[in-house]
Amino acid sequence: MSITIRIPTPLRPYVGGAKEITGNTGTVAEVLAALSATYPELKRHLFNDEGKLRSFVNVYLGDEDIRYLQGTDTLVPDGATLSIVPSVAGGMAPVVAELSGVHLSNDEIRRYSRHLILPEIAMSGQKKLKQASVLLVGVGGLGAPAAMYLAAAGVGHLGIVDFDVVDESNLQRQIIHGQSTVGKPKLQSAAQRIQDINPFVEVTGYEEPLTRQNALRIFADYDVIVDGTDNFPTRYLVNDACVLLGKPNVYGSIFRFEGQASVFWAKHGPCYRCLYPEPPPPGLVPSCAEGGVLGVLPGVIGVIQATEAIKLITGIGEPLIGRLLLYDALEMRFRELKLRKDPACPICGEHPTVRELIDYDAFCGMPSRNAATSDAGHGVPEITVHELKQRIEAGLEQTNTILIDVREPYEWQIAHLDAARLIPKGEIQNHLHELSQADEILVHCRSGARSADVVRFLIHDVGFRKVKNVKGGILAWAREIDPRMPVY
Repeated sequence: MSITIRIPTPLRPYVGGAKEITGNTGTVAEVLAALSATYPELKRHLFNDEGKLRSFVNVYLGDEDIRYLQGTDTLVPDGATLSIVPSVAGGMAPVVAELSGVHLSNDEIRRYSRHLILPEIAMSGQKKLKQASVLLVGVGGLGAPAAMYLAAAGVGHLGIVDFDVVDESNLQRQIIHGQSTVGKPKLQSAAQRIQDINPFVEVTGYEEPLTRQNALRIFADYDVIVDGTDNFPTRYLVNDACVLLGKPNVYGSIFRFEGQASVFWAKHGPCYRCLYPEPPPPGLVPSCAEGGVLGVLPGVIGVIQATEAIKLITGIGEPLIGRLLLYDALEMRFRELKLRKDPACPICGEHPTVRELIDYDAFCGMPSRNAATSDAGHGVPEITVHELKQRIEAGLEQTNTILIDVREPYEWQIAHLDAARLIPKGEIQNHLHELSQADEILVHCRSGARSADVVRFLIHDVGFRKVKNVKGGILAWAREIDPRMPVY
């Protein structure tokens, strides 16, 4: 008797790249224990130090969350499918009521004619779109396509929160920006493109980080919030602000070849905390900058988010409330999982304990944005690329120094330091016997984030003392030492 265990993209490196694994029947606890025994590196991603399933990892039997069955005691029968879903987010009344004072000009009627001949939208729905206001938190991978389609659809007022600038590496997927706007604020670039798409749309920009100090003020004026964030502190901030204000949160997230989408609206269903009560530890889930992303993937998820926003505004169709949509680009497969409101949710449950916005950097275990620390927030000993250059020129072997590159082999092929030895982060534990406590170990990656995790592991978990992180990684080396080195 056998079952199928579906492995999500972020966890596949720890199971040899497998998408699905065949296991034996038993309880969920027994199945996961057997899986962890076969793949030891997977264990710390599934279980905490007490051996309990981590709160940011959900497990589904078919399309049912095991939390609403018998938890890890749930029996997995022969032929069943068990899905591991870690954190990487009937018709109803519209969020906008039509106002008698809203009119469409002849130019607008021509522009929106393909909407107007849809009986589900017609004049009434188009007027709701015109008077609606949607806030986009970020105009990056997800926010870019969402903003463009919401503008084209005729949403009358778009707000944008973004304080980043356009980089060439954005152009592979953030289609609202172009070569002519590289180096300019994303807010300016997006507003310019939106006005070109539809001059009838009003754009309000907030060129500032979204914080607990300004979130409620900014969100208050909008009917729908579209979450285009790429980090956990801001994602929880968006969720909590939406719950406190009673706003619908159109959620999307992406990683490599997979995406998620849902609508979290505490008035009508679960919120993001119901799905993921706690964030993963910093560094456990890599960002798109570290893990990569298929360029068209955010287009798919971002357009789904725009679709959900339009449905909420007009009141047509069934929004993704209480449902989590999963998309696998490589398999070209959509799957839907049921979500339920958690009565014990700390913000939308029966007895909420979160009644105001909190310090989300601290909640997610991240250093404060304003923290002025000697190690740039990584919390580990560091060495600069200039110091590394001096060491290399003097000869690493002369000082019993080892330089380790913890990136993946395909990253090594793009650019690398000849003096470095490649040991991917996920394989470091298998190479501990090759490292000596007597040597000084310098660790680097692309930006310094993954290497900081490895340094922390070597110092705190293994007991090495002479270990340092190369601050800024390959990017810093290319920027400060060798501008001929390719950056990615």
